[in-house]
Amino acid sequence: MGTTEIRNGAEDVHWDLDPLVDGDGTDGVHRHLHQAARLATELTESDRGTIGDIDGAGLAAVMSTYGEIVEHLRRAFGYAQLRWSTDAADDELGALMQHTEEQQTTVQASLAWFRVEWLAIDSARAEELVAHEALAPYAKHLREMRRWVDHVLTEPEERLLTETSVTARSAWVRLFEENSAVIKIDLPDEDEPVNLPTALARLYLPDSGVRAQTASSLTAGLQPGLKTRAFALNTLVSERALRDRLRGWPTWISEWNATQETTDDAVDALVSAVTNRYDTAQRWYRTKAQLLGSDRLAHHDRHAAVVDDDTTVSWDGATTTVLDALGDWSPTLADIAGRFVNEGWIDAPTAPAKRGGAFCHYTVPSHHPYVFLNFTGGRDDVLTLAHELGHGIHGYLAREQGIFHQSTPLTVAETASVFGETLTLDRMLAADPDPAARLALLATSVEGNIATVFRQVALNRFEDAVHTHRRQRGELSVDDISGHWMRTQADLVADTVDLDGYETWWSYVGHFYFAPGYVYAYAFGQLLALAVYARARHAGEGFIDDYLAMLAAGGSRPPVELAAMVGCDLSDPDFWDDGLSLIDAQVDDAIAAAHAAGRL
Repeated sequence: MGTTEIRNGAEDVHWDLDPLVDGDGTDGVHRHLHQAARLATELTESDRGTIGDIDGAGLAAVMSTYGEIVEHLRRAFGYAQLRWSTDAADDELGALMQHTEEQQTTVQASLAWFRVEWLAIDSARAEELVAHEALAPYAKHLREMRRWVDHVLTEPEERLLTETSVTARSAWVRLFEENSAVIKIDLPDEDEPVNLPTALARLYLPDSGVRAQTASSLTAGLQPGLKTRAFALNTLVSERALRDRLRGWPTWISEWNATQETTDDAVDALVSAVTNRYDTAQRWYRTKAQLLGSDRLAHHDRHAAVVDDDTTVSWDGATTTVLDALGDWSPTLADIAGRFVNEGWIDAPTAPAKRGGAFCHYTVPSHHPYVFLNFTGGRDDVLTLAHELGHGIHGYLAREQGIFHQSTPLTVAETASVFGETLTLDRMLAADPDPAARLALLATSVEGNIATVFRQVALNRFEDAVHTHRRQRGELSVDDISGHWMRTQADLVADTVDLDGYETWWSYVGHFYFAPGYVYAYAFGQLLALAVYARARHAGEGFIDDYLAMLAAGGSRPPVELAAMVGCDLSDPDFWDDGLSLIDAQVDDAIAAAHAAGRL
């Protein structure tokens, strides 16, 4: 059965993007771009060169106009990007996205003077300005910009870097995404080649022969375009090194950490805590090998169901499960998620040239977020739906914070998504008392935690190796990249998983390309969310009010303060170990369930 023939009720679930550009489609995109350019020109003509002497009210007026410009740009680019995401092979959509990105870059470059002038102000004077009551909607954003005081270049240099980014980093990201979107996997039991998301979904099927054949076909399917993806990765890694050298950042990830409102030391502590507990993942892999009747797992068996279960979930069944799980905790959560489901805020089905994966796009505070899925009808898709709706709820509630503070740093951005996913898992467990079914669900949860915490940190270790190699020894060959990949993944699994045939699977992981450094944020967010959920289970009725207040705060407060709103202390050095212990305990629960089901 080909990709386009999947029927699970999601095939007609498409988002309505027209309101994002006032119902005018491509014309609306161009109008928003024109308005952004006009406002940027007017702002430059009236205020360039004045920021050093401006008062609080004047700076508030500048920021208000700046916010309008960002609003227009995000509407235009959001529409173009979301349209293209559903059909990356459409040349016209690709051209629209490229044009939009180029125009957005031009506008941003024309405003480089503001950042340079703001960072040139004496720190005491800057803080005095930020304290002005008129700047309350922009205060945190302006303070966070000050992190770049020692890393800003001159205005001409800043403008040059911004102008050239569209033919540098973003161009290589687009090449990777277009290359990946057309990967076709030939499978013996399919009438026609399938896309990458559909093939990857087969690794969750219970038949070991199907998994092995799918893995072999995936490895073969990754070969065409492999050198292109490797060259794109090399170029992006080199571009990061160039920018860091010009700006004076000490490591490849330092700027990213600052963007996420954390420090190199804090991230090192997280990575160290997780790598020191790799044995938790290894313990589960050894158990899973026993459950599957083997001495050692093959890499393509890591996601295999431990219980034979060919159950598929319809779109209606998935949405009902998620909405009921959210509603058990808060009608507010369920009502907001229901709007996504019922009002055209989701694009759900798989399609031949659709981008892989799932995500939530916040768009702008004056609109609403959108959710992007590739729903194939597996149990895991129910949890993915819950995860992305969690993001959607977060973005929806945080709209009141405005254009500069709606989004949180990625270090806390996973809190709502993981919380919603965990609620949904608990509901699925409660709905099915059968020991085998409980084992299947607990195994899914354990593996989700391993993938989100331990595997993402292993991916971070791969990124660190690649970036370090490129800076110290020059361009990496495909074999170099694959060597770093196999070493860092072997550190995670030790002798519990056979990685033969896994050498080139790094080449489809988009985060290495479009968000270098991003992946540890999953581990950060997962461990934080587990702590939040643990508190929720034992807290009183007031917890949900605290939780909703935290979501509504968006990015208006630093991560430490956001976590404190729900009783979590990120400054506690034992915080990560507490979260990791929860995962270890869940492995115990899964093993106990396996004994209860007579499988061990």
